[in-house]
Amino acid sequence: MKIFAHRGASGHYPENTKSAILEALNVGVDGIEVDIQSALDDYMLIHDSWLDRTTSGHGKVSDFTAQQLSQLDAGNGEQIPTLQQLLDWNNNKTLLNIELKHTFELEKFVSILNSNIAKGIITKGNILVSSFDHHQIHWLKNRLAWLQIGALTSSIPLDYAQFAQKLNAFSVHVDKSFVNKAFVDDAIARGLHVYAYTVDRPEDIDFMLKIGVHGIFTNYPARSKKYLANIIT
Repeated sequence: MKIFAHRGASGHYPENTKSAILEALNVGVDGIEVDIQSALDDYMLIHDSWLDRTTSGHGKVSDFTAQQLSQLDAGNGEQIPTLQQLLDWNNNKTLLNIELKHTFELEKFVSILNSNIAKGIITKGNILVSSFDHHQIHWLKNRLAWLQIGALTSSIPLDYAQFAQKLNAFSVHVDKSFVNKAFVDDAIARGLHVYAYTVDRPEDIDFMLKIGVHGIFTNYPARSKKYLANIIT
């Protein structure tokens, strides 16, 4: 089962920051999940559309430039990173699951991905773009046929994972509180990978293994990785 660092190693470091990203890389995770929002002129690593919860700022991310946002404290004196900074720090070491939040101008997002691929900063296989906004990932898949997309859901639809199959998704990302074996079996039958969020407790890790989930998003990647290694060996 794969271990993805949720917003980086966010259990011990400010979420979606450089320290959280670097610690996840140090742990040796299978992937790092981050959230991006649109600023006026760039894409920023931050989960919320509003600045208040995770930074010293106030207002909406989309109302400020990247330079203005860089002046804020995102926790422990850290800055809100840009998408490009994330790609540079990672340097193709692991898979990046980029979750689109409140994002605009996806053609610009496409250009950033293509540019970094051309420069060898990241390979296509280490990019997974997910969202609850299935219209956005549908557009991206049509624009970039090679792109791995992940369809997010916090429910179990009546047709199980059919929605993700229709999107030609690589993976379906499910809430640990709702996922069950019937959903996982259906997704696997449709050729989908199943990743569950956000899984930190040993009991939840045990359950995800039992029902056949392929990977988990965890705030404590080192701890979860160690636990998983101990119960499998």
